[in-house]
Amino acid sequence: MLAYANGAHFFSHLFTLIYPTVVLALGDSFGLPYGEMLMLSLPGFILFGAAALPAGWLGDRWSANGMLAIFFLGTGASAVATGFAASPVAMAVGLGAMGLFASIYHPVGTAVVVAHAVNPGRALGLNGFCGSAGIAAAPLIAGVAIGVLGWRWAFFLPGILSILAGMAFVISRHDTTGSTSPKKRSLTEYRVDRRDAIRGLGILMITALSIGIMAQAIMVGLPKILEVRVSSIAWAGLVGISGLATVALGFSMLGQLLGGRLADRFPLKTVYVATYAVLAPAAMCAALLNEMPLVAAAALVMMLTSTGLPAENTLIARYCPSDWHARVYGVKFVLSLGVAALAVPMVGAIFDATGGFFWLFVVIAGFAALIVATGIFLPATRAAPAIQAAE
Repeated sequence: MLAYANGAHFFSHLFTLIYPTVVLALGDSFGLPYGEMLMLSLPGFILFGAAALPAGWLGDRWSANGMLAIFFLGTGASAVATGFAASPVAMAVGLGAMGLFASIYHPVGTAVVVAHAVNPGRALGLNGFCGSAGIAAAPLIAGVAIGVLGWRWAFFLPGILSILAGMAFVISRHDTTGSTSPKKRSLTEYRVDRRDAIRGLGILMITALSIGIMAQAIMVGLPKILEVRVSSIAWAGLVGISGLATVALGFSMLGQLLGGRLADRFPLKTVYVATYAVLAPAAMCAALLNEMPLVAAAALVMMLTSTGLPAENTLIARYCPSDWHARVYGVKFVLSLGVAALAVPMVGAIFDATGGFFWLFVVIAGFAALIVATGIFLPATRAAPAIQAAE
């Protein structure tokens, strides 16, 4: 089950980040400037987060396995359909459908990982690594597909792979009903005062929204940022830009693994706050740099953005009852993916207004500072005796 959950995390981010590379290949094919073309993906980004709440509810009340099957098959079919888009409206509808089905993963898949994990921090780190691999692979897969077969195949190829994965998942899972919890496992509960739990979850919703805006801004904007500010790779065209974006985004995989280890070894609050305290000056450096130093700074920003996520997800699990995990994660992802989709028009507006991305990195640094300022008020948790889950 964990293998499919990790694979689903890979696909969820792969599908949502294909278009920021495709839009560079489309140019003025639809007669729109970059900012307006990028806006076509906004419905998909909004649904990617907004639909997470009902998806989480269905995962708790109906079937986690069934929802994951719908995820694989639905996102794959939507991607194939999007590859046939011939107008801005068709593109927006296709991207919206991809976002809708992709929204299933985060509340359902994260709850599955937490429910089955012996070491939650490490398991969430590995799961996050797979999601970050999807983030990193998206521009390269799209760029190579565009260069060899044309932009439509940037949607066709991953869509077909997701459908095949969904079919394999359905065949391998004989029981697709029941909750996210395994039949039997040893686990440790944590005692948190009700008021502290409410305060902690409230703070985490604020910080999760801030992290979501930062992450979406850098992920969506990076291909264009590199096209504008790294002139040394102009000779390599779109394939070179997409490859360099993959390298920079790939550091988020290291961040997830590092964050998972840190979350298991050190106080979660300390890991969480310290990570974003370092991110703020890194973003300011990125605002001032060009060429390969910019790539290095952007990679560091991306790595730090993801380093705090295992600690964040583990804190959420400790602040609420296990049978509410999927729903609470659903709320988190409505904010960090859906509301945070405001980053998409922000990226386009900043570029169309200034012709660059200096202020984008300044905004990212500001959100990192906000996370630190609010995160220091997170309450602590203390372990209770280990209990045995019911059969």
